[in-house]
Formats: sequence, C-alpha cells, structure tokens
Amino acid sequence: MKDNHAEIPKDMYKDHVLELYKSPRNLGTLKKPTYEHTEQNSICGDEITIQLLIKGGKVQDAKFSGSGCVISIVSSSMLMDKLKGMPLKEINKLTKKDLLDLLKIKVTPARIKCALLSLKAMKNAIKE
Repeated sequence: MKDNHAEIPKDMYKDHVLELYKSPRNLGTLKKPTYEHTEQNSICGDEITIQLLIKGGKVQDAKFSGSGCVISIVSSSMLMDKLKGMPLKEINKLTKKDLLDLLKIKVTPARIKCALLSLKAMKNAIKE
C-alpha cells in the first residue's frame, strides 16, 4: 500500500492560503450591519472593510470587502470565520498573535500590517 502522505509537498499550506485568496470565505456585505469600519494600509494600498452583525450579544455574521494582497485577504477571511458566534465582549480581546496563529504561515515584518489590517478594522469598528 502506497503512503499518500509522502507525496504531500512541504508548502501545502501555502497552497491552501492561495486557494483561500482565490475564493475567500465571508467576502461580501451585510444588509444591516451593527458595526462597520474600513482600514487602509498606506504603505501598500490594501483596503479592507469589515461588517459585523450582532444579535444577543454575539457575532451572528461577519463579512469583509475590499482589495489587497494575498495576506490581507486571507487573514480577513479567516478572522471573519473566527468571529462568528463569539460574544461581542470577547472579540476585542483578540490579539495580533491570535490572528497570526490562524494564518499558520510565517509573515515577514514587511507584511505584518497586511496581516493585521482586518483585526485593526474590527477593533475600530466596535469602538465606534
């Protein structure tokens, strides 16, 4: 019996990230968001808008829209997944490390602002 796992390339997760960039989850807009905020990365031009729908003190739905590099789009998609079902008071406790752990790839210092753009947008949205 052949071991199929031996054939898996070491950079398979990077391929997964690229696939998520091509077909991001949670991309779109909500009809009546409770919170909405747009952030821009002035260094590279990435722009992400996040929208949250809160019901019963929890995130019922989360969407993002905008344009950006692979890292900013994928981190936005993954963050929206993580937010769904979370209590509103807990989402502000999410940290840089939490988001970078979701990505599971090394993010260079030059790309860290791209990776954290959606987190910054989310935190600013719930402050407003």
